[in-house]
Amino acid sequence: MPKLDARSETRLQGVHPDLVKVVRQAAEICPLTFIVTEGMRTLERQKELVAKGASKTLRSRHLTGHAIDLAAKIGAEVRWDWPLYEQLARAMKVAAEDVDVPIEWGGDWPTFKDGPHFQLPWDKYPA
Repeated sequence: MPKLDARSETRLQGVHPDLVKVVRQAAEICPLTFIVTEGMRTLERQKELVAKGASKTLRSRHLTGHAIDLAAKIGAEVRWDWPLYEQLARAMKVAAEDVDVPIEWGGDWPTFKDGPHFQLPWDKYPA
């Protein structure tokens, strides 16, 4: 049984291969089920998210395939409870260490905490 569903695999298209490795490893070790909600984004989509207040920048790592958003699932339901994202972040960080790829979690940001967001760092992966 695949750990990521077909829709999640489709949403990984265009995402940097190192980040894809982290996501697939996390799917193997994470006690939670999760899906990939967004990988690559168009500038138009990014502008929509900024207009809605769901993003603060037009320089998103999603535009270059250096970021993904994940969603925790409990049964068939997508859930947004913060503790689930802390658990998901722990799995992503362990997975990143396992495959030797540095990542940043939006939940660690000092402002505009973004629990579903994971990205490759700018300094190691310039756009």
